[in-house]
Amino acid sequence: MADVFKGLNLIETLKESMENNKLSDVKEAMEDLLISRINLAVVGDRGEEKVSFMNSLRGLGPEDDGSAPSQSPVEPEDIDGYPHPKHPDFRLWDLPPVPATSPFEPEGYMNRYKFLRYNAVFMTFTQIVQPNSANVFLEALSLQQQTVYFLLLTSVKDTDKSLEEKRKASLEVLKSQGVKQPKVFLVKPSNLEKFDFPDLLAYMATDLPEIRAHALLLALPTLTLTMVTKKKEAFKALIWAAASLSGGMSAIPVPLVASMVDSSIAVRILTKAQLSLCVDDESVERLARQRHLEPARLKELRTCVLSVEVTKVEVKKRLAAAEKDLATVSSKLVEMALPRHARSASRSFTAMLQALNGAIDEMAADAEKIVAAALGGGK
Repeated sequence: MADVFKGLNLIETLKESMENNKLSDVKEAMEDLLISRINLAVVGDRGEEKVSFMNSLRGLGPEDDGSAPSQSPVEPEDIDGYPHPKHPDFRLWDLPPVPATSPFEPEGYMNRYKFLRYNAVFMTFTQIVQPNSANVFLEALSLQQQTVYFLLLTSVKDTDKSLEEKRKASLEVLKSQGVKQPKVFLVKPSNLEKFDFPDLLAYMATDLPEIRAHALLLALPTLTLTMVTKKKEAFKALIWAAASLSGGMSAIPVPLVASMVDSSIAVRILTKAQLSLCVDDESVERLARQRHLEPARLKELRTCVLSVEVTKVEVKKRLAAAEKDLATVSSKLVEMALPRHARSASRSFTAMLQALNGAIDEMAADAEKIVAAALGGGK
């Protein structure tokens, strides 16, 4: 797939793609973001901490439907898979730990578990990392897989002192095996907003191809206020793509490309935003259970009707209102946004951009209030 959004400025890259008549690539990139197609592998002993981590990555608690069981149903040497309940193309793969045996051939382990098919691999442990895990990491680097990370999962028995000792010892093991500038991320499985997980996401955003980094961002639960902002920015880039196609398709002849992106695309984007921002009823109720809060208390924080339910009627109403309000939108915005030869078709672009950006702002504001309340002030 052509990575349309590769680069620091998604909108500028999108404009360049449109200038080069690559609308089919833009559509494909949009579809990837809407689907959130990504595969993550979690390597390590199948204990309570790993199970909790895999559930938290999908916004689930131990009692929720689809959560990973405390006892894996597969044999110790087999792979188990867990789809996301709301983003089915986002899958977690539970891999057994790297063997501590000697001699050890990392290629054999990687081939057996198809290591290179994953977008990212989390090497988890609760004590001190094993030397063979470092060998797998180095072998992955030699094969140009840069997205392998070491995660020290905390347990209820840990203290600040014991965690620091484990991390220090693990870093020494990695250095002794030849890992240059090793990093060990400290992660609290049941509360991913704590410790180093936000920093891990920042590294992954740099290491992953940008389309995959955004797909991951949109599929993860909304853990912090910073994540709300990043998700809002990602959706605005997605909206820009949809609006540009809506406004520009009829002006740029591309074979097999539809002449219009209608309200059904707007509904898909806003439905994805509702689920990604975790403002739908099910997500709010699940968060309330996990934080021991009354669901009604979080639900009443929502003021945007689209946070509660995304309907085609509401979306069409907002698009129609934006059409009527076009006279107040600066023509400079349209001129900057579209390729030169598409500006004659700018009306649809402007209406969709204005309507959907406004909706995303409202939904993100609801998400911020919910996250702040759940975290006790948004820490």
